[in-house]
Amino acid sequence: MQKVRKAILEDCDIIARIGKESFLWAHGKSASKTDIDNYVAKAYNAHEIEKELRNPLNIYHLIYLEHEVAGFSKLVLNTPNPNIKEPNIALLDRIYLSSAFHGKNLGNHLFDFNLTFSKTQNQKGIWLAVWTENHRAINFYQKNGFEIVDKYDYKISETHSNPNHIMFLPLE
Repeated sequence: MQKVRKAILEDCDIIARIGKESFLWAHGKSASKTDIDNYVAKAYNAHEIEKELRNPLNIYHLIYLEHEVAGFSKLVLNTPNPNIKEPNIALLDRIYLSSAFHGKNLGNHLFDFNLTFSKTQNQKGIWLAVWTENHRAINFYQKNGFEIVDKYDYKISETHSNPNHIMFLPLE
């Protein structure tokens, strides 16, 4: 059985673990090992996740399969993007699943949850950034109605950035 709930401070370690694993799985070869290791150590540790959870603008949700956390999402409401004219749009900053749960339709369930949640919060659309080489994610988002509207360079280190697509989905 699938279940989604809002994350709490006690979830920092599991979010950091899944975030690190998922980022390495999707982006691990996108830069040098040193750059990736330093980025992951900085971005996906319990202290950093706790800071994000304490920020009321960041909305984290966990998805469970049975009684095990399978992944998480991070949504930021009312986050404008200079390339999108629509007001009141949400940033889907992360939607990560532990690799052990790939292929179980949990990504779709968590994605649908975020769409519904965004609509209840009067958001007129959702945008996100996705690495141009993450074809699996790009295909998933395009299949769900997102369109590429621009590009963005995501900074991994002082010397390396990854090209990303900015994708947008208007909500009705």
